[in-house]
Amino acid sequence: MLTKLLEKCRDKKNEMITLVHVSMQRVKSTQMSIRDIMNEVIAFEEGMSHQDDFANLKIVSGLGHAYRACLAEVARRHSYFKLYTGLAGTYAEKLATECETEKARREDFYRTWVKYIPDDIMGSMGLFDSPSQCDIKVAPFDRDLLPIDVDDVEKLAPQSLVGSFLKSERSQLPKSSLSNSSTSGNLNKSEQNPLRADDKMDFQDFLGDHDTIDIAGTSKLEVENARLKAELASAIATLCHLGVEYGYESIDEGQIDSVLKKAREKTAEALVAKDEFANQLKSLLTANKEKCLSYEKRIQDLEERLANQYMQSHMVSGSKGTSDSLLSAFKSNNCNLDVSGGRQTQIRDESSVAMDEASSTSEQPSKQTEGGDENMTDISGALNLQLLDSVACTNLDAFMTELPRDTDNEHTIVSIDKEGRMLTQLTMADTSDVPVEDHHSLELRNKELLVSELQNALDEKSKQLGETESKLSAMTDEVNSLKEELEHARGLLDESQMNCAHLENCLHEAREEARTNKCSADRRAVEYDALRSSALRIHGLFERLNSCVTAPGVTSFAESLHSLAVSLGSSVKKDEADTTVQFQLCIKILAEKVAFLTRQSGEMLDRYSAVQAAHGAIAKDLDEKKEQIKNLYNRLQHEKQASKEKISFGRFEVHELAIFFQNPAGHYEAINRNCSNYYLSEESVALFTQQHPRHPAYIIGQIVHIERRVARPDQMGGAPRPDSSGGRRSPASALNPYNLSPGCEYFVVTVAMLPDPVR
Repeated sequence: MLTKLLEKCRDKKNEMITLVHVSMQRVKSTQMSIRDIMNEVIAFEEGMSHQDDFANLKIVSGLGHAYRACLAEVARRHSYFKLYTGLAGTYAEKLATECETEKARREDFYRTWVKYIPDDIMGSMGLFDSPSQCDIKVAPFDRDLLPIDVDDVEKLAPQSLVGSFLKSERSQLPKSSLSNSSTSGNLNKSEQNPLRADDKMDFQDFLGDHDTIDIAGTSKLEVENARLKAELASAIATLCHLGVEYGYESIDEGQIDSVLKKAREKTAEALVAKDEFANQLKSLLTANKEKCLSYEKRIQDLEERLANQYMQSHMVSGSKGTSDSLLSAFKSNNCNLDVSGGRQTQIRDESSVAMDEASSTSEQPSKQTEGGDENMTDISGALNLQLLDSVACTNLDAFMTELPRDTDNEHTIVSIDKEGRMLTQLTMADTSDVPVEDHHSLELRNKELLVSELQNALDEKSKQLGETESKLSAMTDEVNSLKEELEHARGLLDESQMNCAHLENCLHEAREEARTNKCSADRRAVEYDALRSSALRIHGLFERLNSCVTAPGVTSFAESLHSLAVSLGSSVKKDEADTTVQFQLCIKILAEKVAFLTRQSGEMLDRYSAVQAAHGAIAKDLDEKKEQIKNLYNRLQHEKQASKEKISFGRFEVHELAIFFQNPAGHYEAINRNCSNYYLSEESVALFTQQHPRHPAYIIGQIVHIERRVARPDQMGGAPRPDSSGGRRSPASALNPYNLSPGCEYFVVTVAMLPDPVR
């Protein structure tokens, strides 16, 4: 029992240890993932902080797209100008056709009712006016555009200008927009779409109601080509805009697949629409051919019925030879009609070709179109008249030769009216002189009745034949127009096939470039992982270095740095990056230099203490020397001052001392061995008397100025004269204040007071 309990406890302990170990592993993995996420967040934040520094590079990279978009816009505006003028020409043709139709209708009205109402009454009613011609003028614009086309965009701004990195996105992103522009004629931006889908449908409806003539610049194919070129240029500009907007943004693979899928669907829809349109044209052409064959069969049946009726009418007359000749004449007439019909068709084709050539070079296509139709009508009418005249003459000659000779008294009058129908009238001559039997007169009357019936039947058949010929000509014109439309449709089909092939090539290029971009992205991801791991190692090393740097004290910093270098040297691995190894080597060298600097700083501290002691002794000696120098300087200054303070008794100079005694006249006169005429100026006397309450007996002062003067007799009004020194004397100097003899020279001295110690 205890053994089982022990085994059970051991098993539970092992399970608990395993569970704890697994939990610790999970916690460790979670911590590692959290640390990795934090490192990624730090890296992303650092990258986003430097994102604004590269904003100008995006603008520079968009210069190629902008240049290509400008050239595409120039080509689009050229195509739009062609499209605009083509639409204007088409509207002009429609209005001209309506104008001519209205004119023809008014002429028919005039010809119908002019027999009953005079012209002046119609003129008073205002029925002679005609519709005015509408002139559509397009003022030229965009004259300053460069002379380039859509084909020149690839020459002047090739795809290499915008860079190979953007080519994949160019072939991936705008596929849907390009397919939308080819199928619906509507791009994502309405301002870049030269012709909307509803405008296109209105244009097709407008052209479908009227049979227009192909004029240079206004045909359906040229207008459609201009519209397609404008859409292509607009698509190129849109691609450039998308390249600038998404040039540096990553695109998910799922988004690329969805865009390519949409492009394939749009291409398939365009091909299906193209096949349906081709099948519709083929079915329409087949139906028109069947109608033409049915019309030909009906014409042949009518000709046979007409010949049979004509032969039966002559058989009733009793002349077998005459009927045979008429039958042969009608058969030959049928052959001639067939030949004339072929010739008429040939002439009609030639006239239509001439009309097309004339209308392509004419400034007024509608008028010449109408003129061509009238010429065709005149030619066909002339041919019909000639053929009917020949048939009528042949039948008349045969009928006259085959008539019996006993009808000499009868006058047969055969006339051809202006519509080409034979009118046969039999008149009876005056038989009053010749006896005639009754049965003979009855026979003639029956013949006249039969001829009148045949004439009426012939008139009806001629009318039916004319209507059939008009219908046949209309169907021939319709077949020709359908052939032209079929040729245009074939051209558009070929162009759409070329566009589809181009789209397939672009799709293959997009796939190849998507693969290359994926490979490059994988390679960059591997490089990023390597850089990230290296950055993490360097970050850890920097943290350890930061802890060493922030350690207090120089000695602890050197010791921690040395220990860090030793630990890094022992933990070097072979699979680490070069930058990590270089960083470790730098740390080791830095530790060695720091240790060297630490030792050197200790030595420098010892030297500094010794130098500081020597500096104290030297400073003490220097203070003693300064004191001695100061004493010597003071002694020298005193000696200089004493030399300066000596009273001069010889020649007076400025800055010397002089002594002045008051003479009996009250003037202060200086003591001078050389000359005794040195007097103190009144200003100096006033200066000294201000300091003393009474006049002193003597005055000692420093000479400031010496003025030389000459004593002259008193002369009132005398002007001052210059002295020998070059100065001018004042009016007071002209007097003799010191009572000297005239012509005697004296000096006026101005002195300054001395300091108190000197006095």
